[in-house]
Amino acid sequence: MLEFLWPILLLLLPLPLLFRKILSSKQDSSAALKVPFYQQLAQPQAHQAQAKWHLLLLWLIWLCLLLACARPVWIGEPIEMPSSGRDLLMAVDISGSMKTPDMEVEGEQVPRLWAVKAVVGEFVERRKHDRLGLVLFGSRAYLQAPLTFDRATVKQLLDEAQLGFAGEKTAIGDAIGLAIKRLRERPADSRVLILLTDGANTAGEVAPLKAAELAKQTQVKIYTIGIGADQMTIPGVFGSSFGSRTVNPSADLDEDSLQKIAQMTGGQYFRARNPQELQKIYHLLDQLEPIEQAEETYRPQKSFTHWPLGIALLLISLLLILKNAFQLSAKMRRSEMEG
Repeated sequence: MLEFLWPILLLLLPLPLLFRKILSSKQDSSAALKVPFYQQLAQPQAHQAQAKWHLLLLWLIWLCLLLACARPVWIGEPIEMPSSGRDLLMAVDISGSMKTPDMEVEGEQVPRLWAVKAVVGEFVERRKHDRLGLVLFGSRAYLQAPLTFDRATVKQLLDEAQLGFAGEKTAIGDAIGLAIKRLRERPADSRVLILLTDGANTAGEVAPLKAAELAKQTQVKIYTIGIGADQMTIPGVFGSSFGSRTVNPSADLDEDSLQKIAQMTGGQYFRARNPQELQKIYHLLDQLEPIEQAEETYRPQKSFTHWPLGIALLLISLLLILKNAFQLSAKMRRSEMEG
């Protein structure tokens, strides 16, 4: 269906007639306002054919310019957006400890955040009918991507996350609080937060359990994931086995608080010691039952402004050609008469 976004501009169609009337009523040809085009219309024409062609073309040019200014668009049929799914926020820890290289990928030890990006990126690609959002947190929490169906953008923003950008510490409570703020306006049975961290709350203004109580009141279900290996071998001098030692890189992980947060809000706590376990956790999260959302539709629009503009340019070219042709014809007739 063809519509005009600014149809009121079409009311300007008789404007040239008004100008012509004003100009013709003035006897002083040196008036401040000069419009040669309309003065030409007011003057007697030597050749009636030339006058008619000029007048018709000028009116068509004016009409095309008005149509272009009114912004014609073709509005397509309504397209339904996904009507089932969840409002799912992912809170990912990017504090300094996430650089610990205790995740093994293809026989190579890589930082925790690298493994998280790979696994969570695949999870994002699978969530075709969910609104996804991304919260990144370290010493402070901030919303990197609001709830959206644009999974490609969410995945890109996750891939671009850098260690330490939000600070070196861990503000779990603030991340939960920010997620609640973003989810509380959504349907009550649709509010889901997946929180991934490798440590304990060491920063922020809100205690994690206090934030969990607020999440319970606002019916936000929180699934918590603790990431990090149970043991890691630190090589000795010059990378040799001499003097090497085995440590627990997840000694700071506050599993007790993460379990309580999940239990209080009706979620579940998961432990990921390697990328394989992390992948299994996100596949398990895929099994969450979708819930019905309010149906959303949009109508695609295609602009046709270029068509009347193109026609106006063609008519202007035709007007110039005809004007030159009439002038040449008149010059030839004068030459014949003088001869």
